[in-house]
Amino acid sequence: MQKFSSLFFSRRLTRLLTAGVMGLFFAGSGAALAQDPVDANASPNQFVEVVANNALAEVKKNRAVQSGDLNTINQVIDQYVLPYVNFEKTTRLAAGRYWRQATPQQQKDLVEAFRGTLVRTYSGALANVDQRSSIAILPFRGDANADDVVVRSTLSQGNGPAVGVDYRLEKTPQGWKIYDLNVEGIWLIQNYRNQFAQQISQNGIQGLIDALNSGNK
Repeated sequence: MQKFSSLFFSRRLTRLLTAGVMGLFFAGSGAALAQDPVDANASPNQFVEVVANNALAEVKKNRAVQSGDLNTINQVIDQYVLPYVNFEKTTRLAAGRYWRQATPQQQKDLVEAFRGTLVRTYSGALANVDQRSSIAILPFRGDANADDVVVRSTLSQGNGPAVGVDYRLEKTPQGWKIYDLNVEGIWLIQNYRNQFAQQISQNGIQGLIDALNSGNK
């Protein structure tokens, strides 16, 4: 079995995910340091902006995050990002047709393993964010009353050109949830779908779960 790190993480993918995470954590460069309540039923743009501003405020004041402490970074992600992300849908779409072939326990295990992979990736990104970076939420396009929308933004980086970062959201009974990310034209789910399919075709659903968990150790 190929190790997860070599199979799933090209330099380009890591860079794109880093930009996406920076986008989520640096929305609204002029954000106040006070935490605002998140209204999951607000407009899509407002929802993303408040989630991002709250996370940014915590990152700015938390020296352990700035120093790269992984335990603290994971706590921040758990508190400020994960409640607003639908990991089950992200995993189900990434697995594609193979999702239906998995047992209920394998589906649960795959969600947890993939969640660990993304958290690990986000943790590495947060330890290296550029404090000069900022992101502008762009005017909303489409029907704000739709159940599936895209929030667009532009990330300005201190050490590189500006890039586009888009967030796909779905409306759930609990309000908006983020479930996909697009950086420089590459959607996260589509990228993982291709790589998941390769791993599953070689080693089955359990092989994919094992590969993900191996990379999370």
